[in-house]
Amino acid sequence: MKIAVIGGAGVRTVIFINGLLDRYKKLNITEVALFDIDKDKLKVIEKLCKYVVSRKNEELKVYSAETAKEAVTNADYIVTTLRVGGDHSRTMDEEIATKLGVIGQETTGVGGFSMAVRTIPTLLEYCKMFKETAPNAWIFNFTNPSGLVTQALRSEGYDRVIGICDAPSSMKFRMANYLGTTEKDLYIELFGLNHLSWVRSVKDKDKEILEDLLHNDKFLQDVQEFRMFDPELLRYLHMLPNEYLYYYYHREQALAHMTNAESMRGKTIESVNKDMMRELRAMDMDADPHGALQTFLYYMEKREQSYMSVETGAEAKLDIQKGNLEVPDGMGYAGVMLDCIEGMQSDEARSLVLSLPNNGSMNCLNDDDVIEVTCNVSKKGIIPVKIGDVPEHTRILIQNIKYYEKKTIEAIKEKSLEKAVDALTLHPLINSYSLAKELVEAYDRAYDGLFK
Repeated sequence: MKIAVIGGAGVRTVIFINGLLDRYKKLNITEVALFDIDKDKLKVIEKLCKYVVSRKNEELKVYSAETAKEAVTNADYIVTTLRVGGDHSRTMDEEIATKLGVIGQETTGVGGFSMAVRTIPTLLEYCKMFKETAPNAWIFNFTNPSGLVTQALRSEGYDRVIGICDAPSSMKFRMANYLGTTEKDLYIELFGLNHLSWVRSVKDKDKEILEDLLHNDKFLQDVQEFRMFDPELLRYLHMLPNEYLYYYYHREQALAHMTNAESMRGKTIESVNKDMMRELRAMDMDADPHGALQTFLYYMEKREQSYMSVETGAEAKLDIQKGNLEVPDGMGYAGVMLDCIEGMQSDEARSLVLSLPNNGSMNCLNDDDVIEVTCNVSKKGIIPVKIGDVPEHTRILIQNIKYYEKKTIEAIKEKSLEKAVDALTLHPLINSYSLAKELVEAYDRAYDGLFK
């Protein structure tokens, strides 16, 4: 079986390949084709991926394709992980938003809106080609904003698209690690939208423990996804929030940290990636593949340690020594995808958090609305758990953001600045017509026409 990665020059591809090595034989994967429009960067990433495979004497075939069509031909699974506009577009999005007094994070609010406007038309073109070239392939979308992008693709009839995000799986991993249990024995029931979701049940070997966790201050402090929240808020909610809800529940704190920071997250990532590629290109990677891999891992660790540090006011550790850094095991988005593939090939169902159509799971949304929810995945299919009714405060926020998502998609399809303003006006992080209009005009100028 074959996996194609569209956006294969992304730095996470190396970690994806490393995670695949422990499971590719079990999953019947024989080859991975990488495609990216940045051919120069793709050559560097391809060399790192091939070294990761060869140093373990594995047989997985990894190669770069000249065209996207070549990459997906005969593919069984396709990963989409694009950044249309490159790293600098993320920096631009954050800077424009901050100047106008709002949060510009790339998946939330106007930052997510800008990325969606740039990205969705490109992905729709890719999906059209996927349907013609590899009609039976499953498409795993990791392109941000993942939920909104998946909604757009599903709305256009691409019914083999699954939205994946590593935030819920990373949260579950750290929770299991804290509790001294296994991920298999830990069940979390999550509902909402991507980066706007809540955990309403946690079971360790079928014993419900959520309320105990909510009253355990050490747990709430030690698990990084929760330490940014006021513990009293979590006890009031009687749920554990996705970490991106920090931008909603502590908006003024997040905005103040981002406004006062020397460098925002986007600028930091742009700088780290530039330094990484500059150093790797200057090396003889064929003569010293281990040194090249260590250089790559050094910069990846710098990326990871800066995660949400600006927004929360936390300090990055940045005590990193090259030489013996280990390649992560691919637990992130690669792990979610591989868990899903394994589930689809198995008789026994696996519990995973995915983004896909509601299909009656949540009573407050339509069946074709894409949600993020705990699913049972097996040969029988991908079946969302039945959530039913949700607390009123979550219902209001979910429906509000789903309205924003749908209006954003309409704005993109109709190339309408008016509908773009409509989409942003009711977004909780903007909540103003005049501000929404000013934001749309600012982004329209910055990108020389949002809807060309």
